[in-house]
Amino acid sequence: MDSQGSTSQTFRTKRLRWALLAMLAVILLAGLGVLLQLKMNNQTSELMGGMAAITEVKPWWLSVLEQTAKLLTLPAVALPLLTLAIIQASPQPRFWSRWLVIGLFLVLLLRYVGWRFTTLNLSDSLNATVSLGLFALEMLVVINGAVQWALLLAARDRRSEADQVSQVVASGQFTPSVDILIPTYDEPEFIVRRTIIGCQALDYANVRIYLLDDTRRPVMKALAQELGCEYLTRSENQHAKAGNLNHAILLTSGELIVCFDADFVPTRNFLTRTVGFFQDKSVALVQTPQSFYAADPVARNLGLESVLTPEQEVFYRQIEPTRDGTDSVVCAGTSFVMRRSALEAVGGQFVTQSLSEDYFTAVRLSAGGYRLIYLDEKLSAGAAPDNMADYALQRLRWAQGTLQAFFVQDNPLTLPGLRPVQRLAHFSGIFHWFTSLSRVGFLLAPLLYSFLGVIPVRSSLMGVLDYFLPYYLLNLVAFSWLNGRSRSLVLSDVYDLILTFPLCVTIVQTLLNPFGKGFKVTPKGTQSDQISFNFNLAWPLLIFFVLSAASLWMNLSNTILYAQAGNATGLKGLALGWVWSSYNVLALGVALLVMMDVPKRERFERFNLHRTVKLRVGDQTFWGQTDNLSESGAQLVLTQSGARSLLKPLLLRQLPLPVDLELMEEGLHLRATVTQLDSMQEEGMAGWESETYPLISVCFQTLSLAQHRQLVELLFCRPGQWQHRQTPGELRSLFLLLRSLVLPYALTNNYGKRLSVTSVAKT
Repeated sequence: MDSQGSTSQTFRTKRLRWALLAMLAVILLAGLGVLLQLKMNNQTSELMGGMAAITEVKPWWLSVLEQTAKLLTLPAVALPLLTLAIIQASPQPRFWSRWLVIGLFLVLLLRYVGWRFTTLNLSDSLNATVSLGLFALEMLVVINGAVQWALLLAARDRRSEADQVSQVVASGQFTPSVDILIPTYDEPEFIVRRTIIGCQALDYANVRIYLLDDTRRPVMKALAQELGCEYLTRSENQHAKAGNLNHAILLTSGELIVCFDADFVPTRNFLTRTVGFFQDKSVALVQTPQSFYAADPVARNLGLESVLTPEQEVFYRQIEPTRDGTDSVVCAGTSFVMRRSALEAVGGQFVTQSLSEDYFTAVRLSAGGYRLIYLDEKLSAGAAPDNMADYALQRLRWAQGTLQAFFVQDNPLTLPGLRPVQRLAHFSGIFHWFTSLSRVGFLLAPLLYSFLGVIPVRSSLMGVLDYFLPYYLLNLVAFSWLNGRSRSLVLSDVYDLILTFPLCVTIVQTLLNPFGKGFKVTPKGTQSDQISFNFNLAWPLLIFFVLSAASLWMNLSNTILYAQAGNATGLKGLALGWVWSSYNVLALGVALLVMMDVPKRERFERFNLHRTVKLRVGDQTFWGQTDNLSESGAQLVLTQSGARSLLKPLLLRQLPLPVDLELMEEGLHLRATVTQLDSMQEEGMAGWESETYPLISVCFQTLSLAQHRQLVELLFCRPGQWQHRQTPGELRSLFLLLRSLVLPYALTNNYGKRLSVTSVAKT
């Protein structure tokens, strides 16, 4: 890095460190402000007296611990422990274990809801309004969660069924004609290129590939001609993606229709694994998961890209299997196969009334009596949003499109032909978005007491331990287990908080003007070379962070004052107020760090993929393996003895240095340029010294089409390469978030290296 770039980076790092110090200063200043207010109200001496009294007598929390065994009832202790025992006996949910755990959850849920009625504060109109409002918002979350857990009882896994039906496809006995449609709107050429190459690599002969260019770009037409696929366009862009697909449907004739978004690359066995289901004439759709070959910006900005699973894993590993069990599978708009005759039977085109044309088209197929199937196998992968702005754009579009259900003809809550259980599943999906309103209520509750003296929940700490704690502990124990270890409860709460305020605005806007915003494509393939802070998304979080910091100190001081005065009535609902405020401060702090987009300098993702390499430098040959690999370059570890001493003089004399390399397993020959020499230390066995190997970075020179095809197939198209990952447990998730808060990832200087590698299956 040159001196100017180093100076700029140092300046940005210092600026961000000052930002972190500013967050801590806000908390401390809020505390000083509270002390000043108490002094002005002549309450400082009372506060100090209360603190002194606490130090002189047995602490209240010690008394709580001593009495807990007496106060907790049998269900409060036994059911969470029984749940943990069931999970230990059945690490993967089975029919019997899922029924038992969900049954125990419903028991504690009913017990908790009954108790919550007793905690309402109806002492006056203001308290009653806030208390009832908060209760309603909480019940929205509780009921939606209960419905989702109940629907899990019907979850299905069709992977073994796919093993059976795929045999007739692999043997050539069942090979209906397939049209692959790739709609594109302004995506970069290199992204569309790899998608087409991936589709052409499919192990299926009876297929035609169509590039649907809705921007009428000459570069897209030239790309289609170069790669040898069909090119379709239209004179206008009415109805966005749905209109683009409908235009292509009129001009194609395949028995089955496959759709891939322009950034999604299928594995070679995509059609082999999915087409066999269509032997059943009642099957209209087979949906596969959306997988991503890069981390989402939330994980990337926290420095947890190799630890956290993408946000959508929860949907595809928990929600979609339950939808399959209730015949209400959601069409995700990409990576699906659809029967043309079924689509023609229900209107012949994708729904154009909503931004979620895929979702409502699937609803229409269900209402027509067709079966929709979900196969939980990662048979394709696409690009995740590049930054928080693009991430928010994508999620808000999904929210608006789903909420348009209330205003379209294909509303699954009213459309004739659907069974009650199907309507219930769709109800859960639609009303899930309204839980963002509840999240705002949970942020407001501690503030209302601090600044208005409102107590929305009146309960002793004993009541919380007896009723809320067992219910929450069971959630904590079973949440990750039920969703296939795709997301912990702690991380789920952070993801929900990040877009809470934009989602609330979107909900209101959609209900008032459902079709006010048109379809906007999520940008892909963008690059950035510096840290940026998304203030547009962050400012509501900043305001609540400041207010919550003040609330933390006020609730804590008021708790001490009430305890010192012996005011048990005022203390009800307050003792946990400062704990609630503390949690909000921590969660908001993490959410603000997420808004700090770290650089994304490389256009091509690097994959943690190991292949044997033969490297030729002039007349010398070196052996090693790839440490990571992309479409544009690689890092190579030269494991040959003495390689460093032989190679270093050449590199010191001439950089960049042209070389020839061969990926031995693939038989792929490439011309490259060495751009950097490092070293990698490998620990030896006990009693032996560690060994240092040369680690060199190479940039590929211009690739031929044949070379690029082979490289794309290696990186993106290997069957089974996209595997489910397990998210960290609850305690580790909490630790990782606290670490991110104390040591913000954007303030370290190694993000460029860590962000460059995407972990995939090593084969």
